[in-house]
Amino acid sequence: MTFMELAEARYSVRKFSDKPVEKEKLDAVLEAARVAPTAHNFQPFRIYVLKSSEAIAKIRKLTPCAFNAPVVLMVTVAEEEQWTNDLEKGFAAGQVDVGIIGTHLMLEAAEQGLGSCWVAHFPPRSTAEAFGLSRHETPIMLLPLGYPADGVVPSPSHALRKSLGELVKEF
Repeated sequence: MTFMELAEARYSVRKFSDKPVEKEKLDAVLEAARVAPTAHNFQPFRIYVLKSSEAIAKIRKLTPCAFNAPVVLMVTVAEEEQWTNDLEKGFAAGQVDVGIIGTHLMLEAAEQGLGSCWVAHFPPRSTAEAFGLSRHETPIMLLPLGYPADGVVPSPSHALRKSLGELVKEF
């Protein structure tokens, strides 16, 4: 499968089977995040693998968007480790870095035959507190991960994309 085929075939899974994710597949997904680029290669992210019954119950109480996945990856930014732009006060690259990490996670999950769904619908501060994170570490995204339940298909809006003309501008 080419990269474009993989990118087009991948879709958000919102209902997972109970089948556990094999360690080697989870390791491959995590390795894809490890090799992802970050601003100045500072690597300010952390990935928490939520898979114990206690951790899964905790995240399910914090968001309805765990979608019964057997594994939920919580990606955070360690704020003191992120690159900041000295040309523009207030711009830090940590959230952008996590966006890159999340993309690597999702695409490798698809390559491994796993489904995933990027989730931002959760309370970051309450989540950080619930999992005992440092006050300098902020959860940015959740990624429920596992095998799609039987009958799961892409949402009707999955293939709806604006044209390049609407999205790309030349100067």
